[in-house]
Amino acid sequence: MGIKTIMVCLTTPENTETLLKVAVPMARKHSAHLVGFHTIEALLVYPGIAMHIPETTFAAFNDSQKKESEAIKEIFTKHTKNEDFVSEFRLIRAEAVSANERMVESARAADLVIMAHEDRENDRVDQRHAQVEVIRESGRPVIVVPLGYDGPEIGANMLLGWSDTREAARAAHDMLGVADAGANLTVLRVGTAPKDPMTDGDALDIVTMFARHGLKTTLEYRNTEGHSIADVLNKAAFEKGADLIVTGAFGHSRTYDFVLGATSYALLRDQKLPVLFSK
Repeated sequence: MGIKTIMVCLTTPENTETLLKVAVPMARKHSAHLVGFHTIEALLVYPGIAMHIPETTFAAFNDSQKKESEAIKEIFTKHTKNEDFVSEFRLIRAEAVSANERMVESARAADLVIMAHEDRENDRVDQRHAQVEVIRESGRPVIVVPLGYDGPEIGANMLLGWSDTREAARAAHDMLGVADAGANLTVLRVGTAPKDPMTDGDALDIVTMFARHGLKTTLEYRNTEGHSIADVLNKAAFEKGADLIVTGAFGHSRTYDFVLGATSYALLRDQKLPVLFSK
């Protein structure tokens, strides 16, 4: 049925321009409803803490929130006002829950979510690690865009990191909604190629599935040669001129990912291209 609702998480004015350069062409291509989502942080005072906060502090805090949201809305309007697709700027107050929880709640009604890479210099405290939370908890495919990214439109030339997992299968099928008709797709297995490629039935099946959808698909194998899987994916995507890396996300427990370091975290940390994560 295709993508009909895109939610783009607009956390700061600094990253809104970058995100809309990705989101607007995609909404235009799919005639999708584009939601620009921004949260206003709540200044919480906990009853158990004996602290007087002057009214001027509340006023200054609210004024800074208002100025930031107005700046973001102005950029959103600039990019969408002349488009034929429907767009809306959605301003939500976080209140007693975090901005991340509000993002997760709203993301569940979207076909696709677009977010910026974590920006430690400009993100608010309640927005930190939002990417991980939305990927893990929303149940929706999430495209994370590098800070300052200025690359081609997404959908013409993609690279899928394939493994025999539920998460990879989910990512593969989520990608179909993003892919252009007749797009180029590299299905990449990280590891040693089998002596007889015909014995890799799972990979061949997924390649054949994509071919039925009209994608120009090739299957490749690459050894890590001492590098991380994330490095291999980034390098292969650069060599292929890919506009999007697609991967399953967080196939292990939170403890495993934290202790051992997983491919998902590595891609989020070191990404050079937009990455579509599916959980």
